[in-house]
Amino acid sequence: MRISQPLLDELIEHALAEAPNECCGMIGMRDGEAVAVHRAKNIHASPLKYEIGPQELLRLTMAIEDAGLSFGANYHSHTRTPPVPSPTDINIADIFPNESFTYVIVGLAGAEPEVRAFSIFRGRVSEQPIEITPGGAGG
Repeated sequence: MRISQPLLDELIEHALAEAPNECCGMIGMRDGEAVAVHRAKNIHASPLKYEIGPQELLRLTMAIEDAGLSFGANYHSHTRTPPVPSPTDINIADIFPNESFTYVIVGLAGAEPEVRAFSIFRGRVSEQPIEITPGGAGG
């Protein structure tokens, strides 16, 4: 996944703003590049889990599609653990299996925020490289 530094900073800012609760949102993609970050409300307001409500999920999905982008990634934060998929994250991913979907996690447990990306498919977790590009979003 490619993402510009400003969009990466936006993910981190969202995670910091919602701490100690997990943040969540969707990422609009074009040709493997993140071009739009759509913040969402974590309906659980919890430091242990996240979920986007169905009406907001529909609204954000439509906004991404209306912009001519694909919904190829989501993001959330881990406020107390490293940015790796938890068993809950893996179970949620298995509800809608998609090999090409990317899960981005912003970790806040360390001295500095850390962002990592993963593919989760049928219980298998593979870390995906993140290529950070300078400047604004590509969209």
